[in-house]
Amino acid sequence: MDLADLIEPNRVIFAARASNKEQLLQDLASRAAALLNLDAQSIFNALQVREELGSTGLGNGFALPHARIEGSTGFRHVRATEPAGHFDSIDGKPVDLVFLLLIPPTTGSEHLGALAAVSRHLRDQEFAAKLRKAANATALCKLLCDPQTGGATVSNHGPQDRRPRPCSLKDK
Repeated sequence: MDLADLIEPNRVIFAARASNKEQLLQDLASRAAALLNLDAQSIFNALQVREELGSTGLGNGFALPHARIEGSTGFRHVRATEPAGHFDSIDGKPVDLVFLLLIPPTTGSEHLGALAAVSRHLRDQEFAAKLRKAANATALCKLLCDPQTGGATVSNHGPQDRRPRPCSLKDK
């Protein structure tokens, strides 16, 4: 699975600020709600319920919050933040790379492939270091969406003919 298939360039945010986990999840819920025309509080509540099952702060500075949301069509959102303080990460370190995945409630286990692909790439210290060194949203998106520049492509079927996805963003 390609990360490029999971990422939409207009949903990459660079250098956003959040001082804690709750603030970060509220901001993500608000942004997702605006793009999906859904209720932000419902998204936030679903994310909180998921976090109560166990933190999605997976260590090494990244988090993978996800939840099943009625009305979602498989929303993905990538965010590079200023370190967001305590996120209940398994290693106790602040989070600065966040990938949000909202899953339609009718989806079976298909989303597990997306979660695994994101987790595998963000656990790659070399790739995560490249993301952290990105100077702006365009550079961050290019790393994520363009396999030719060190972006993330995973395939169990050998090399793929992948064309870079366009990445025209405004830094926020």
